[in-house]
Amino acid sequence: MNFLVLVSGNGSNLQALIDAERAGRFAPLGAGNGAASPEKEGRIAAVLSDRAGVFALERAKTAGIPALTEEPDRRLVQPGERQRDLSRRILCAAREWKADLIILAGFLSILRGEIIREYEGRIINIHPSLLPKYGGPGMYGDRVHRAVLAAGEKESGCTVHLVDEGTDTGSILLQRTIPVLAEDTVETLAERIHQEEHVAIVEAAAAMVAKLRKPE
Repeated sequence: MNFLVLVSGNGSNLQALIDAERAGRFAPLGAGNGAASPEKEGRIAAVLSDRAGVFALERAKTAGIPALTEEPDRRLVQPGERQRDLSRRILCAAREWKADLIILAGFLSILRGEIIREYEGRIINIHPSLLPKYGGPGMYGDRVHRAVLAAGEKESGCTVHLVDEGTDTGSILLQRTIPVLAEDTVETLAERIHQEEHVAIVEAAAAMVAKLRKPE
């Protein structure tokens, strides 16, 4: 079962997935002692970034995983045109690598159009808040944590959800929650949520492998 992992930056969530694959977290239940059938295991087939030169691509190369770059075409200026064009190219990559599951692991571009329909129920995204709070267009990274602190929230966390035609509106798969501490800054809150993301994205990917795996 092939994963196409989409990234935009440092790639710490990607590294969590790489480490989990090496540890056999995406193998069938009861497949210990080397009994797993390779076609039933989840594996990262390729990593694709919408930004050239990010460290996530180096993580992929170090792990021996094909590392691809598809940047948004800045010449396209009509609303949504750039997103649809990039989404078409990502769909081509997903088809080429025979991806069964697309994982957005810190991916900042918005997917639109045919890829959403063709991969309905097979695209997951991790977001650094407890959705539906602090989601939607423009809410990513430190912007989310800054808004959480400004609102005086007592807790925050991360959410893994299915991707649909909206932005952060798909069905929630799982959430992990942490308290917001009185002394928290944007940086400290982001770091603690990051640690929860590494757990959540692996748990969600493993759950999707189990859900999508074809029966014997």
